[in-house]
Amino acid sequence: MTLRLKSVMTAAGIRQGALADAVGISRSALNVFINRGVLPVGVDREKFYAGVDEFLRSRQADCSTWHQDATPANDESNEDPAMLLRKQSLTPQARRAFSLPADPFADPATPEEVFLSPDIRYVRESMYQVARHGGFLAVVGESGAGKSTLREELSDRIRRDEQAVIMIEPYVLASEGTDLIGKTLRSHHIAEAIMAAVAPLAKAKSSPEARFRQLHEALRDSARAGHSHVLVIEEAHSLPLPTLKHLKRFRELKDGLRPLLSVILIGQPELAVKLSEHNPEVREVVQRIEIVTLPPLDKELDGYLAHRFKRLGVSLDSVVTRDAIDALRTKLTPTRSSGTLLYPLAVHNALAAAMNRAADLGVPVVNADVVRGV
Repeated sequence: MTLRLKSVMTAAGIRQGALADAVGISRSALNVFINRGVLPVGVDREKFYAGVDEFLRSRQADCSTWHQDATPANDESNEDPAMLLRKQSLTPQARRAFSLPADPFADPATPEEVFLSPDIRYVRESMYQVARHGGFLAVVGESGAGKSTLREELSDRIRRDEQAVIMIEPYVLASEGTDLIGKTLRSHHIAEAIMAAVAPLAKAKSSPEARFRQLHEALRDSARAGHSHVLVIEEAHSLPLPTLKHLKRFRELKDGLRPLLSVILIGQPELAVKLSEHNPEVREVVQRIEIVTLPPLDKELDGYLAHRFKRLGVSLDSVVTRDAIDALRTKLTPTRSSGTLLYPLAVHNALAAAMNRAADLGVPVVNADVVRGV
């Protein structure tokens, strides 16, 4: 919208200084408005718009189009602007300006700091029940949706509740879907991780058949001693299809009727594609696994942000206006995209950038114009 005003002024040969004098603001303030959509504190937006319209009409310029939201003519990118926002960190100036004793966007350090909407609570409880009582579960969510936080909270909760549950987490630092670009996680790697967690002092048998028999016996002995076992695999969207099929066989390890191993897979939406009912290669897994999805924040955005600032003893209203939250929701829900970016990580980056900008401009509270300008 504001860059459209710049185009109108250029076409009519209007200098920024002339318009600034006409509407009663400084040239630098007008420049900030044209480039970032931010007006100085105390300027009435409606009166300002009316003044601009009146001045443009007096110069025979077209004042009917500059209000319209339009992509700048020299912007050849088809990507949504929100997709391009990089990692943002609050500057010391912003923290001072908003009286923040710590970073509100830091990873949760205590269970109370984990935000639990009804949807997130359902996923959290599903993971906990599988860990304690058995099951086969896939947790699917976009990057930055909070999947790793729930995994960490699950581990912490098991410890807090003093549950006799052994969590087995194979390392996936270099895990990829094919050996061409990394290392695939294979069934023997999973078996090694299980043995290291359940029977760390046992010497591995030499043959594959003997090692898997040893694994079965170790799980059975541990279960008879009162333990449950849950295999948790992060970045599960990188698992090759053979490994996904082998997980069903791990699930079939039993002591009589009692399953010895539960499985929780955590991955991005590509995992749901691999586990599609239309994929015949993994039909034996699809028929046995439950898939739960971490949804975007959407209507929970207000509550999420309030929770983030409340843990620092700061009111959300003292940092962000209500219209700014609506602008943030709009910014992270691109109209030209089929998806949404309204997940915690993207929210953190967008709001941190807006707070930094507000501090630079001397704006006491982040408003909608500041959000649109980042």
